[in-house]
Amino acid sequence: MITKSKVLKVCFTCFLGLSSNFLLAQDVELKTNGRYILGTYQERTASVASGDVDNDGDMDILVANGRHWPGQNRIFINNGKGIFTVEKDLGEQRSTTYATELADLDGDGDLDVVVGNDSAPNAIFINDGDVNFKRQGSFGAANAPARNITLADLNADGHIDILITNRGRPNEICLNDGNARFTKTIAFGSSNDATIAVEAADMDNDGDIDLILANRDKQPNYVYLNDGKLGFEEKIPFGTGEDNTRSVSVGDINKDGFLDIVAANINESNRIYFGSKELLFSKTIVFDTTQARSYAVSLSDLDQDGGLDIIIGNSDSPNFVYFNEENGGKWLKYMLSEASYKTYDIIPSDLNNDGFPDIIEANSDAINHYYPSRKKK
Repeated sequence: MITKSKVLKVCFTCFLGLSSNFLLAQDVELKTNGRYILGTYQERTASVASGDVDNDGDMDILVANGRHWPGQNRIFINNGKGIFTVEKDLGEQRSTTYATELADLDGDGDLDVVVGNDSAPNAIFINDGDVNFKRQGSFGAANAPARNITLADLNADGHIDILITNRGRPNEICLNDGNARFTKTIAFGSSNDATIAVEAADMDNDGDIDLILANRDKQPNYVYLNDGKLGFEEKIPFGTGEDNTRSVSVGDINKDGFLDIVAANINESNRIYFGSKELLFSKTIVFDTTQARSYAVSLSDLDQDGGLDIIIGNSDSPNFVYFNEENGGKWLKYMLSEASYKTYDIIPSDLNNDGFPDIIEANSDAINHYYPSRKKK
């Protein structure tokens, strides 16, 4: 097992060239204004998702509202130019929603909606193909404190399954029967885990999907390895063992063929844990020294230079992009705006079909913004 002292030692020796200034990437800039917003609401938004819900070739946005209080989830329809001039309510019932995701759950070619709620039943909404969503049943433990939803085909049967992180309760895998019904549930992680987020990826390159858990309350973070039969008994720690991790994202940052883990932490530095054949995650660097309350992290090649950049969403301080230079050897820090929101989620999506990913914020008690990317002149 990796000890805290070993991790800190490796982190110190591997700390690489992070610019201390708010530098701009050479090729793109990301700017918002009063038009680039998702309605004029100031709701308790907890997450956003993007996908082509009306099958017209552009990306629409789903906004999850409520958290601990009932709120109205909303769908924003793209007009084809990255502007959202039509909005629809998702369902008639308001819920304490923490997470929403989009996927074709029933195999009919259009995107359906998964909703995870706090201490209320989770819900499935089936798309009829004309952006009319009918609620179809629930999934997971009734009235559990769902905090995050991740979608992946975990048993390789061609159907999208659902992972739920239930803070302070057992986490769940809900298996899809192919008709968007999720009657079989498998627990993952410990029942004592304060799991706030999970990513699904093949970390050991054996052809099946493993789970990467972000745990709060100074609990160790783990990678749970899939035995190929949805058994997750083998686990590998990453981090100091006492982190307060809010979000994780996975990608090959240094292009060595192994997936790396990017961790967004609360009141401590944000780090990259590099994957390897040995699966130790002992090589690590700090790319963000601000020690902010980082609630969200995403990866995307924002400047289309072949390297994955890091997007960080913070609570009560500005949000940042860290542009990847030299395969993770250098990071250029870019502030999205001077505003200090409570950003619960932040994701990339090419909203205007120009080939460059844009950024969408989910801001609690504030307007939700998005930032179109532009190639610098």
